[in-house]
Amino acid sequence: MKRLTKLFAVLATVWLSLSACSTTSSISNGGALDTSAKWALLPLTNHTDTPQAALAAEVMAEHHLRLQGLSQLMRYPATLSRDTLFEPSERRVSDEARKWAREQGVRYGVQGAVEEWRYKVGIDGEPAVGVTLQIIDLNNNDAVVWSASSARSGWSREALSAVATKVMENLVAGLPLSANASGSTAK
Repeated sequence: MKRLTKLFAVLATVWLSLSACSTTSSISNGGALDTSAKWALLPLTNHTDTPQAALAAEVMAEHHLRLQGLSQLMRYPATLSRDTLFEPSERRVSDEARKWAREQGVRYGVQGAVEEWRYKVGIDGEPAVGVTLQIIDLNNNDAVVWSASSARSGWSREALSAVATKVMENLVAGLPLSANASGSTAK
């Protein structure tokens, strides 16, 4: 009976650890991305019903990219920010941000979208976050050189920002970074 109780406890622990679901997938062109090149954080698109979710995700992305060693990371000008609740011209803002980045001599642009950023409806109200990031080579016709998507839901007592931080950590951890990567044309 004691062995059965221990087995049940182990199985319950495994089940509980798998209950907070998470998934991450990424693709790359196979080349390393130069950390010493100029990088720019471009606007993220908000595909959620949560106002300013993309702005919150941008701040987290910037932090985690800097942790990865991107010391020359710039942020697009605040004048290009879409800080209204409903902005019909997101594509125009993204185009203007890429134009600004090229004028600054930026090699890599970080763009993406927030697909989910909310507490789920229901008794438990679990936090749920879904984000996609892309690295584009601004010197090569905005070619996507890396892309990743991650989603996670948490426990009912877990903060949305804690789940978002885990999502961003998972995304950025997969970046194929290298100091002075071959083929770099950093300005």
